[in-house]
Amino acid sequence: MSSKSNIRDVAKRAGVSLGTVSNVLNRPEIVADETRERVKSAIEEIGFVRNGSARQLRAGTSQHIGLVVLDVANPFFTEVARGVEDLANQAGYVVILCNSDDSIDKENHYLQVLEEQRAQGVLITPVQSDASYLQRFRQRGIAVVLLDRPSRIKDLCSVAVDDVRGGELAAAHLLEGRHQRIGFVHGPISIRQVADRRRGMIRALKTAGLDPDRAIVDIPTHAQSAREGEECLAKLLSSGPMPTAVFCANDLLALGLMRGLIKQGISIPGDMALVGYDDVEFASVLAIPLTSIRQPKYELGRAAAELLLDEANNPTTHQHKHITYQPELIVRDSSRS
Repeated sequence: MSSKSNIRDVAKRAGVSLGTVSNVLNRPEIVADETRERVKSAIEEIGFVRNGSARQLRAGTSQHIGLVVLDVANPFFTEVARGVEDLANQAGYVVILCNSDDSIDKENHYLQVLEEQRAQGVLITPVQSDASYLQRFRQRGIAVVLLDRPSRIKDLCSVAVDDVRGGELAAAHLLEGRHQRIGFVHGPISIRQVADRRRGMIRALKTAGLDPDRAIVDIPTHAQSAREGEECLAKLLSSGPMPTAVFCANDLLALGLMRGLIKQGISIPGDMALVGYDDVEFASVLAIPLTSIRQPKYELGRAAAELLLDEANNPTTHQHKHITYQPELIVRDSSRS
């Protein structure tokens, strides 16, 4: 039988009405055992697959939730997605993972697709700093939770990490090692996490009585990848007096920079101390274990999914929350004096 078999084919093969087949698919408990088994056998024999999209269209909702992240290649988001997926799976939902690549156009495309698919809700790390444009989804009955981004909107839930504190921890640790000229390797400063981590560095430097404009050597990159981390080494080496320490805005940048430094014969941490951010799984197993700022990645994703599903399923009783986790400094060989 063709893969395009429909409900009429099932009814004909089983010798029952269309209504009986519909009941077996949607309310099997009201169908007599013998009839139900006959319909199930017919479904197997002809290879019928129900049209879930059509059913969701009729119902107005689906069992899908969207997860829109900045870079699916970043292990940070992999671990966040695991937390989201585990919670969603337990609740009977399927997660649609979307990668915006820091692109507003790609993000808008995925948001449109998720809306067309009648997603129950959207978890998103938005590209834009102003998340008010996401309110339109909530007005259409689609729950939204900001992920890895604090919300400035009272009734828009968010789950985030205190990145200002994370940047402060990284810089304070390097200052304890008597480093007074610190490179900051980062992606676009328009990304909220990058800006907050730099603000944390400034706070630590001012506390130590240092001028941030003199102490910080900004090394911007187009993307926050290992390749960009390695390629930025040339900028670092030509930035005037070479910094004695570098803080990278994520562990992928730190991995790439570490590879470049080793190739150039620059000792870590003897010539250059190195600190990353996220504390992803590979950080502890590198040739030179990487000091990093740890974020509770799995817990971040799980908490966000829990808030989303509560809002989607209990819109009248849902309490909007803004959860902020605290980061933790994990010291390893890459920055030990």
